[in-house]
Amino acid sequence: MAEGNQSTVTEFILAGLTNKPELQLPLFLLFLGIYLLTELGNLGMVILISISSHLHTPMYFFLSSLSFIDLCYSTVIIPKMLVNFVTEMNIISYPECMTQLYCFLVFVISECYMLSAMAYDRYVAICNPLRYNITMSYQVCLWMIGGVYCIGLIEATLHTVCMLRVLFCKANVVNHFFCDLLPLLQLACSSTFVNEVVLLCLSSFNFCVPMLTILSSYSFIIARIIRIKSTESRFKAFSTCSSHFTSVAVFFGSFGFMYFQPSSVSSEDQGKVSSVFYTTVVPMLNPLIYSLRNRDVKVALNKLLRKKTFHM
Repeated sequence: MAEGNQSTVTEFILAGLTNKPELQLPLFLLFLGIYLLTELGNLGMVILISISSHLHTPMYFFLSSLSFIDLCYSTVIIPKMLVNFVTEMNIISYPECMTQLYCFLVFVISECYMLSAMAYDRYVAICNPLRYNITMSYQVCLWMIGGVYCIGLIEATLHTVCMLRVLFCKANVVNHFFCDLLPLLQLACSSTFVNEVVLLCLSSFNFCVPMLTILSSYSFIIARIIRIKSTESRFKAFSTCSSHFTSVAVFFGSFGFMYFQPSSVSSEDQGKVSSVFYTTVVPMLNPLIYSLRNRDVKVALNKLLRKKTFHM
């Protein structure tokens, strides 16, 4: 297309999940409920862990960081998504779209590596319990969490810079409920080769490295658990592993389905469904899967409620 025939896009229209009017209100109420539960659960976990001294251990330090990530990236996505259910056209400006894309990428990439850090923490706790306090010291945990966020920031910056160089012409309807990489690239009227190479390389890296870390950690954990003689201890350890692995399977399964389908067989509607899982459902489930089923968290919550009731 000749340069003179191009009109620069200054705003996008988010198509949303559905264009059926009869589904708008039910979906609005559903995702409003999901958002409130997500914020309440994750914010509650961050506060509870920060004020309960016996939860100041590496395991809960990572849980608190995971809750913070879920809290942030659900806030980046869901409020704008809810607007789409109550307006005829959900318009987002170009700068807002790029900002949403950047923030989403920072937190979703950070979540990949936070899940692998948590798997490593469990590996050390179960397989090397005598060296746990040394291996997972406060300084080491800080470095690990700092590394997680650095990876998220660097890769999100790389993706966003590549997206900023893409030219958008007259097509401005994003067939998605937020500004994501693939739906935006479909609207481009300039070459997206660099973007696609960067996306393929970083997505493969972000999928393979955390998954290999998680699978390796749990291979050693399962081998160790099998040698435990106490049935109660074995069941407790397996329960912890299954909870973590359930969340990992949902997150990485939907992530992989979205970004690794060949374009010839991919469905935009299927992509939306998989995106719903890792942007809205997983952040809501994580407090339940990781924390609210945990005995120490329940004890801390009961103590906090009793103390509040006593003061009242």
